[in-house]
Amino acid sequence: MKTPLLAAAFAALTLPAHALDLDQMTAEERAIFREEVRAYLLDNPEVIMEAVAVLEQRQAAGQAAEDIQLVAVNAEDIFNDGYSYVGGNPDGDITLVEFVDYRCGYCRRAHDEVKELLASDGNIRMIVKEFPILGEASDQSSRFAIAVKQLVGGEAYAAAGDALISMRSDANEKTLKRLAKSLGLDGDAIIAHMNSDEVSKEIAQTRALAQRLQITGTPTFVVQDDMLRGYLPLADMRQLVAQKRG
Repeated sequence: MKTPLLAAAFAALTLPAHALDLDQMTAEERAIFREEVRAYLLDNPEVIMEAVAVLEQRQAAGQAAEDIQLVAVNAEDIFNDGYSYVGGNPDGDITLVEFVDYRCGYCRRAHDEVKELLASDGNIRMIVKEFPILGEASDQSSRFAIAVKQLVGGEAYAAAGDALISMRSDANEKTLKRLAKSLGLDGDAIIAHMNSDEVSKEIAQTRALAQRLQITGTPTFVVQDDMLRGYLPLADMRQLVAQKRG
């Protein structure tokens, strides 16, 4: 099967019928063909961009289909793992899952927009997956948040997440103790729990899930059966939620 590019190139040629089969071309015919293709591309460089766009569309469609299958296979661990924070409306008709790293610039950009989506919609179940991938400060931030959740509960965890996502200083024992104090929490107890087996197990389980889902960056969202790799503006999130309801 000839691509549009090859079809255009062949149309410019006056070669025998058998020359349409690249395997049957003589050396002279190949040379003519190559020169015609080169001349055509120089005269019509936009064809290259069109071909790239078609390729990207096909790759995106293939990735989307593969992602739907990955979500289906791992649905229980994505939506009902028993340990991840559940916010928004726990009984909502749409479930939004976010794999987050508090040091990630795009996670920070998405944070307020996700909160606005939850507040304005009122019928979305939100699940947060701690996925620290940007170094030691990310790991310490996630350990702090999980320790707060395990020791104090979901409301305190949500407040800690809001603070961590906007914190500009490095996450270390000193800054995290100060953060705990600002939230009215026992900083010593939380710091002591950060490196516990319970916290480490939760991070390891989420990392294993991310590996199965082929997630390599944050934020990554799962909305029902769709996986969205990267930042998604608020308007697009609303549109996607509306599509899922429709």
